[in-house]
Amino acid sequence: MGFKEIFNDHREVVLYVFFGAFTVLVSLGSYAVFVWLGVALVVSNILSWICGILFAFVVNKWFVFENRSKEPAVIARELGAFVGARIFTFVVAVVLFPILLSAGLNGYIFGVEGAPARGVTSLVEIVLNYALSKYLIFTKKTVRNDPKNDM
Repeated sequence: MGFKEIFNDHREVVLYVFFGAFTVLVSLGSYAVFVWLGVALVVSNILSWICGILFAFVVNKWFVFENRSKEPAVIARELGAFVGARIFTFVVAVVLFPILLSAGLNGYIFGVEGAPARGVTSLVEIVLNYALSKYLIFTKKTVRNDPKNDM
C-alpha cells in the first residue's frame, strides 16, 4: 500500500497530523518573533499559544474537516468551541501528567526526565482534540427540508 492509498483511506487523519506539525511550527516561530521583539517571555508564550490556536482553527476548519461556512455566527460558535476544547484538553494534560508520573512513567528518554509521561499526555491531547473537533466543533449538519440535500 503506497502513500496515495494511505492518504485516500485516511485523508482526514493524515491532514490533521500534517497541519498539527505546522501548528507547532507556527507556535514556536511566533514565540521566537515575540521574544526577538522584546516581549516578555511569559507574554510571548501566551501570544504564541494564541497564534497556534488561530492557525489550527483555520486549517482544521477549511482543510481537515472541510467546513467552509463563512457565516459569522457559525464561525464565532466554532471558534468559541474550538478554544474551549483546547482549554479543556490543556486541563486534562495538566491533571494527567502528574498522575502518569506517580504511576511510574517518570523515566527518561534522551536524558529528559518525565518524557514518557509527557509523550502519553501529548498523545491523549491529540486524540481528544481530534475527536472534539470532528464530532462536536466541525460537524457537517444537514438541514432538513432543504432541496440542496436531495441532490
